[in-house]
Amino acid sequence: LLEEATELADAREPADVAFEAADLLYFAMVKCAAHGVSLADVERSLDRKHLNVVRRPGNAKPEFVAGAEAEPRAEAAPEPELQTAPEPPAEETPVPRTSILSPGIRAALPGEQIRMRVYASDALTAAERDALLQRPIIDSAEIMRRVRPIVDAVRATGDAAVRELTRKFDGVSLDAVVLRAPFDVPALPERVRAAIDQAYANVHAFHSAQLAADTRVETMPGVVCSRFSRAIERVGLYVPGGSAVLPSSALMLGVPAQVAGCREIVLATPPRADGSVVPEVLYVAHKVGATAIVTAGGAQAIAAMAYGTQSVPKVDKICGPGNQYVTAAKMLAQNDTAAMVAIDMPAGPSEVLVVADASSNAAFVASDLLSQAEHGPDSQVVLLAAGLSDAQLAAIEAEVHAQASRLPRVDVVRQSIPKSFCLRVPSVAAAMAFSNAYAPEHLILHNARAAACVADVVNAGSVFVGPYSPESCGDYASGTNHTLPTYGFSRMYSGVNTATFVKHITAQELTPQGLANIADTVMTLAEVEELEAHRNAVAIRLRDLQ
Repeated sequence: LLEEATELADAREPADVAFEAADLLYFAMVKCAAHGVSLADVERSLDRKHLNVVRRPGNAKPEFVAGAEAEPRAEAAPEPELQTAPEPPAEETPVPRTSILSPGIRAALPGEQIRMRVYASDALTAAERDALLQRPIIDSAEIMRRVRPIVDAVRATGDAAVRELTRKFDGVSLDAVVLRAPFDVPALPERVRAAIDQAYANVHAFHSAQLAADTRVETMPGVVCSRFSRAIERVGLYVPGGSAVLPSSALMLGVPAQVAGCREIVLATPPRADGSVVPEVLYVAHKVGATAIVTAGGAQAIAAMAYGTQSVPKVDKICGPGNQYVTAAKMLAQNDTAAMVAIDMPAGPSEVLVVADASSNAAFVASDLLSQAEHGPDSQVVLLAAGLSDAQLAAIEAEVHAQASRLPRVDVVRQSIPKSFCLRVPSVAAAMAFSNAYAPEHLILHNARAAACVADVVNAGSVFVGPYSPESCGDYASGTNHTLPTYGFSRMYSGVNTATFVKHITAQELTPQGLANIADTVMTLAEVEELEAHRNAVAIRLRDLQ
C-alpha cells in the first residue's frame, strides 16, 4: 500500500495518475477483504466523515513531512502552474449517430430490454455508414507505454520479473515458472476427456489435410525451380485463462503446430490461484506434444517467450489470442530486431456478423448473436437483416432479450448488445457487400441458399454456412481453427492454420545448358541495374563453359 501510494503521489500526468490510483484502490480493497471489511463498512465511514463540521488542514501529517525532508525525491517534478483550459474549437466535427462513440449508447439496465441499435441502410449518410464499419478506438500509445516496462523488466531479470509480475497482476506466487514434459496430467471426467479427444481428432484431420506438397517446375530447358516447406523449429502458444478453462484455445494452437512438425512447442497460460495449470489445458498440452508450459500470462509471458529467460525457452514465433496488453507485447516483440520473433496476427475484441433473411429461424439467429456477445463488454455483434419485415425483426429482438436474460453472463451481454447494431438492408446481395466492407472475424449465413453465397465472400475469418452451422462448432470441434483475425484484419490476414507454423523455402538448379539459355537475360538486367558483380557471376561461368 505504501509503495502504491508513493507512486500515486509522484504521478503527474493524468494517465499516470489514473493508472497508479487504480493500483492503490486494488490493494486497498485487498486490505479490506483480508480484515473482513466490506465496501458497505467503508461507505458508512465516509458518511460519518461527511458529518464532521471541523476538519484539520489538508497538509501532510508531521511524520510524513519529516520523512519527506529526510529523503527528498530528486525525480519529483514541480507542481504545474494552474492554467485555464483552452477554449474549445468554434466548430467541432459531430460524432455520427451510428458511431460507437455516440453519447446515447449505454448499457441496458436490469429490467430494460436488451436490444441492439437498429438502422436502415437507405437512411444512412456516407459518414454514418462508414462509422458502422469502425471498431472501438484503442489508445495503442497508452497501452504500449504500460506494456514496455513489463517487457523491459523480463528482458533484464528474466524469471525474477516473471514471478514478481505474476504476483502483482494475478496475486499468485509461482513455485516454478516452467513445467517440462512429460506432464503430470490429472484424471479428467470421462465425458470431458472424450470431448477433448473428439475435438482433437477433428482439428487434427482438417489441419493435416492442409500440408502442402513440394513444388517442382522446369521454367525453361535446364532451369529447375522448386519450393519445399519446413516447420518453424520453436513456437510459443499463448492460451488465455487463469480463472477460465480454455482447452479449445490450446487445441487450436497446438494441433497445427504438431501437424507442422515444430520441434519445440512452448505453451504459456495464466496460473490458477494455487499456481497450477488448468487440468484440461494440461491434458491438451500432453496430446499436442508440448515440450514446456510457462505458468504465467499477460505481457510478461509474451516477453519471456520472445526473449527467453533462465527457464523459459526462447521461441521463433508466438501465436494465440489475448487481451490488448498481450497483443501490445506481441507487437513490441515483433518490432524489436533483438527479439527475432514473429507473431501470427494483430488481435482485437471478438466479433460476429450474421446475415438473416425471411427464411431465418429467429431463435437460431439470436443464439448466434449472443454466443459472441457473452465474450466481453467490447465484443462486436452485427446483424444484417436482409428484407426482414418489422414483425420478423421484432421476433429476433424478442429472442435476443429472452435468451440473454437466462444467461449466467447476462451482465456482460447488457453491455455488449447495446453497443452492437442491426442494419436493415434490402437484399442478401447488399448484406454481402456490407459484410465484405466490415471484414468480420466470424460470418454466419442464416439466409436461404447460404452455400451459394460463399462464392461472394471476400473478407472474413471463418464462415458458418446455413442454419445448422453455429459458430460454437467452429469454436470447439468441427475442425476449423478459431484463432482468427479481428478488427477488420481479415482483409489481409488469415486465421491460424498449418501454414502458420511452417516456412517455405525455394531452390533452383541449373545445368550448364540451362545457364547458357538464361545467361543473356540475367546479364542484361544486371547491367540495367548497374550491378557488375551480378553480371560477372554469370559471365565467368560462361567463359568456363566455352
